[in-house]
Amino acid sequence: MLGIIIGLVLLMFLAYKGMSIIWIAPICAMIVALTGGLELLPAYTDAYMGGFVGFAKSWFPVFMLGAIFGKVMDDSGAARSVATWVTKIIGTKFAIMAVVLACAVLTYGGVSLFVVVFAIYPLAVALFREANITRKLIPGAIALGSFTFTMTATPGTPQIQNLIPTNYFGTTAMAAPIMGTVGALIMFGGGMAWLMFREKGYAKAGVGFTELDKKLEEVDESTLPNPLLSALPLVAVITTLNVFNLNIITALIIGIVLGIALNFARLPKLVETINAGASGSVIAIINTSAAVGFGAVVRAVPGFTTLTDLVLGIKGNPLISEAVAVNVLAGATGSASGGMGIALEALGEKYVQLSIESGIPLEAFHRIASMSSGGLDTLPHNGAVLTLLAVTSMTHKDSYKDIFVVGSLIPIASVIAGILLASVGII
Repeated sequence: MLGIIIGLVLLMFLAYKGMSIIWIAPICAMIVALTGGLELLPAYTDAYMGGFVGFAKSWFPVFMLGAIFGKVMDDSGAARSVATWVTKIIGTKFAIMAVVLACAVLTYGGVSLFVVVFAIYPLAVALFREANITRKLIPGAIALGSFTFTMTATPGTPQIQNLIPTNYFGTTAMAAPIMGTVGALIMFGGGMAWLMFREKGYAKAGVGFTELDKKLEEVDESTLPNPLLSALPLVAVITTLNVFNLNIITALIIGIVLGIALNFARLPKLVETINAGASGSVIAIINTSAAVGFGAVVRAVPGFTTLTDLVLGIKGNPLISEAVAVNVLAGATGSASGGMGIALEALGEKYVQLSIESGIPLEAFHRIASMSSGGLDTLPHNGAVLTLLAVTSMTHKDSYKDIFVVGSLIPIASVIAGILLASVGII
């Protein structure tokens, strides 16, 4: 048990120091194996690589197709076109909300949050400049629209954090729609209230927009494709996944084909676009698979029984233990999908059993797992946080407080609300 704790703490520490989980996860897993009395080589080749390969086998097509879809939407200008359209409808007066909703539309449509960050940032700068709002709030606004309600709570979202539980619980992306909708409203409403509060505070202190040393090149909107046509691939993915109940792989292929067909002339280097998307997906799937491999070793050591008893022994609703397990592991790995993958790989069968014993539907376990993955994952060492701050030219000191409130504290509050709803049979 001590070895598991040491392995987890070391994993969190090294990830926080910026070391890649691809190589630190197996090292930390071997510490767990050594202290757990396992032979190191079999622990690596069988347990670790078994978990690694098992996750990659199940999810690589989704990661790859999702990345290609995002790249097609990005390179064709379709993502920027939809985002520009949303921000123009809402207007400069509500600049923060415009950025949040533009991000939300893209992520709910299946576009990778990393693509969203690059697509939205120039628009956010233009809106914040016109509204004279400090650039320090841009990361918080993008995080709220990309890393929260459309990633984990909104029913039907095709983001991987909402799909992983389907493998363990036999559920669909629409699982627990009431819990998900309430959670999404808490995340959106609470996040917007915080950002508006912060905006007023900055304005009162006389802190407004300041230009970067190097001004961003503004996009000529006349060169962008039609926003309604650009939105069709996003709508197609959501509709085929949730209305026609097609597999996510089929839904993403339809989205890719439609995106290419509508913007073929805008993709002169189509092969390069597809290559870039496919290549980009490899790092993402390997990162998550490495985390799941670590979880597989944890599951193989004798101390895991003690850990299981400890987590499952949390008094009250079994959804509480699931929320705690997913949150802690997502925080340790700095990854929503990685932390949830470890938790469900290790405890998924137990929660299926508890669902039968407690009478709580598996859909509720799905939604709590998904929403919990978007809680403590947003710690300072999270890859998406580091990317967001780098793209927006902000530091942790400038903007992390806002990212933490909208990306961790408020989502955790939404998980609590979800557990309370499930407790009274509302899912």
